[in-house]
Amino acid sequence: MRNKSFRTLSALAATFLLFLFVSPFVITAQAQSAGSGVSGLPVPRFVSLKSDRVNVRKGPSRNHDIGWTFVRSRLPVEVIQEYDDWRRIRDWEGKDGWVFKTLLTGYRSALVTPWLENTVETTPLRKRPGPNEEIIAFLEPLVLAGVVECTDGYCRVSGKDFEGWIDQSRLFGVYKNETINN
Repeated sequence: MRNKSFRTLSALAATFLLFLFVSPFVITAQAQSAGSGVSGLPVPRFVSLKSDRVNVRKGPSRNHDIGWTFVRSRLPVEVIQEYDDWRRIRDWEGKDGWVFKTLLTGYRSALVTPWLENTVETTPLRKRPGPNEEIIAFLEPLVLAGVVECTDGYCRVSGKDFEGWIDQSRLFGVYKNETINN
């Protein structure tokens, strides 16, 4: 009888260990897909934060620790993975974590050259799309803008007290050569 109990206990322990090692891979396989997520929307894709306070968690549940908190709505983030009602996002600094889907919106926004945040370099805002068009303003790094449309390598953006066209490569929140028609 003792030998049978030991085998049963060993089998249970082996099953538990197998579950511990296999379940993370199953979750990852379900969360990743080629081209679309569980929502049916493309992955990766850009979205923006819906709220002024968005907790970014270390895993896809409220049981996971908060890694950091965004404190500004409409910031662009990239959805890089989906799992159930959770979206794994990446910010302009390359940090990633998990956000509940209702804290995100399809509104398209962009940050102007955030990778130049500690420089004095500015980005020309043009009256029309094109490298030789009239410059109507210069925008500093980290200016937040709404994306109205993108075509032929330029995006029409708007923000507080400005509207015009910016070279698409100067924005975080749109993909290279992405076309947006609103």
